[in-house]
Amino acid sequence: MKIVVAGPGCGRCHATEKNVKDACKELGIEADISHEFDVKRFRDLGVRVTPAVIIDGVIMVSGKIPSVDELKKIISGEV
Repeated sequence: MKIVVAGPGCGRCHATEKNVKDACKELGIEADISHEFDVKRFRDLGVRVTPAVIIDGVIMVSGKIPSVDELKKIISGEV
């Protein structure tokens, strides 16, 4: 599973990245997690509002800091 957190590096983006890592840890999932800081690159991925969470090329969250519980549901496919 490849997870990309997209955002310019603000506190909201870093909080989202932390929550993604915590959710994966709690689920026991080893994911390839990266943070895309380059505005042009994440715009090319379709992101218009940050922070955003992209899982395997699909924007799953955009414009808010998702909670660990919300991310666990998304990552495990419950949403």
